[in-house]
Amino acid sequence: MADALGNLVRFVLLPGQRHDTVGVPPLIEGVAFGTLLGDKAFDVDWLRADLDARGAAAVIPPKANRKAQINLDRDIYRWRHLIENTFAKLKEFRAVATRYDKTDTSYAASIHLAAAVIASR
Repeated sequence: MADALGNLVRFVLLPGQRHDTVGVPPLIEGVAFGTLLGDKAFDVDWLRADLDARGAAAVIPPKANRKAQINLDRDIYRWRHLIENTFAKLKEFRAVATRYDKTDTSYAASIHLAAAVIASR
């Protein structure tokens, strides 16, 4: 999760074979926000319903196979590049990009360290 300035706020490590939407509930739990930007992978009904219940806007492009197409605010969606930039900055660190660490704990520590270095720039 990145904030409006593209700074890393939170992250959840998932197994490589799991879908990204599995990590959304623990990621957004206890966090107040007005808008969630996501890619097509996050276009699921339960997530949109959860965001509506929170009073947050979902700026997620609809999947091509969705029966009822949902409108997308393209002006807000353009800001999603900040999230991609956050991942690009993290991947500048070789240990993060190639996942040299053998355990989840040490890999999470590498991400925290890289995020701290990026924030101090």
